[in-house]
Amino acid sequence: MPDLVSGLSTLGLWAIIGYLIGSVSAGLLMARLFGLGDLRRIGSGNIGATNVLRTGNKPAALLTLVLDAGKGAIAVLLARAFVAEDAVQVAGLAAFIGHCFPVWLGFRGGKGVATFLGTLLALAWPLGLAACATWLVVAGVFRISSLSALVAAVLAPLWAQLLGLSGLVALCLVLAVIILVRHADNIRRILNGTEKKIGQKS
Repeated sequence: MPDLVSGLSTLGLWAIIGYLIGSVSAGLLMARLFGLGDLRRIGSGNIGATNVLRTGNKPAALLTLVLDAGKGAIAVLLARAFVAEDAVQVAGLAAFIGHCFPVWLGFRGGKGVATFLGTLLALAWPLGLAACATWLVVAGVFRISSLSALVAAVLAPLWAQLLGLSGLVALCLVLAVIILVRHADNIRRILNGTEKKIGQKS
């Protein structure tokens, strides 16, 4: 944990700002822009890039991935321009929560993987690159997006510690727990061998 130097009002303000940034649904916006229909009625019903990819529209999926990652990064970088690192971490966490539980969609949002990676890249790029590399390696071997996300999330606290970023370990643990919870159904499908692979249409 970073030193707690910001007041509660400052932390609260940046929690709200981060949440509002994170709650913008890039997946729904891209689905509408590309005429893909209501993403919540396609494939898994998830609003993230993996489900957009299941429509077969790779540009839309790529844009969703970049924009969802950008939400976490924007929240972190914007906060860092004005406040101390404790509030920066709060903003990043809030953006992640906003993506996963957006009030505008009845708190039914994405699973947070892209926003998780974007947040880590902005907080500390070596940690973000380690998490991205973990995702890519697992995805390259198993071709399962959810498994890649789970491994990247679980290993993120370890990467933070090994990279000398002990102030980010607690945040990584919180993010990992939320990702595990959000992927409960995926974990069950992985265990019984029915989880869809990357690029596989529903």
